[in-house]
Amino acid sequence: MTQPSHSKQKKDAFSYNPKSKEKRISQALKTAFTYFLLCLGGFIFLVPFFWMLSTSLKDSSVIFQFPPQWIPDPIVWGNYVEAMTFAPFHLFFLNSLTIAGLSMIGEVFTGALVAYGFAKLQFKGRDTLFIIVLATMMLPGEVTMIPVFIMFAHIGWIDTYLPLIVPSYFGGGAFFIFMFRQFFLGIPNELEDAARIDGCNTFQIFYRIVLPLSKPALAVVAIFSFHGKWNDFLGPLIYLNTMEKFTVQLGLAMFQGMFQTEWSLLMAASIVALLPVLLIFFMFQKYFIEGIKLSGIKG
Repeated sequence: MTQPSHSKQKKDAFSYNPKSKEKRISQALKTAFTYFLLCLGGFIFLVPFFWMLSTSLKDSSVIFQFPPQWIPDPIVWGNYVEAMTFAPFHLFFLNSLTIAGLSMIGEVFTGALVAYGFAKLQFKGRDTLFIIVLATMMLPGEVTMIPVFIMFAHIGWIDTYLPLIVPSYFGGGAFFIFMFRQFFLGIPNELEDAARIDGCNTFQIFYRIVLPLSKPALAVVAIFSFHGKWNDFLGPLIYLNTMEKFTVQLGLAMFQGMFQTEWSLLMAASIVALLPVLLIFFMFQKYFIEGIKLSGIKG
């Protein structure tokens, strides 16, 4: 009984079907066009980076010549040495790492804790409170800038790192709470029920069950937080006065004078300042892509 059926399948496999061939050709053309657009978009986004890298290795006299010289001749490696000794950048890097690292820990942990409450705990007014939290994203930072500065000035935190770090330990921000909540909603409640039967309280469930299952979301928030704090220019500019406490972004601004800008040194220092962010991204790239997909913030 199986022989006729098997023969029929072989006959169908080797039979010529013009519509099927056209469909495969059409699909191949669509795939090729998609890859072409992706490569073109990637190239366009990489052009500014190539220009920055090229400029960092040029003599200042040929930076703005037209047509642009993409491969420097000669290559001026001394721009990197001069840029790093132009100001105490070793202190600036240490200061930025301190602020970005401590802020990242605070935003990841407290953001996850608040989001867990919105995702898994049942209490009156939970959804209304969550909407209010989301609404804070619509409030521009410039609106609260002066009142917050006056508050920190009254408690003596000006020219310290406290205004740049401590707020990260009060919820981590509405965006990170939203990301964590979306991810936590996908964790089955049965896992929590099983943990409660085994004697875990709410915090133990969060710490021992939910957090280990949320590595992709934790990686996404950690990268976003580190990137945001590392590139923050306005916060350190407002609260820091002593040069030894400056961050990398304030150090980069030193290359811009009132009448001229040291473009080659600025680009060289910018390349070096970019390395920690790239390193963090490539270390957590796997979790980052998975977290973007699972937390529903793609597109």
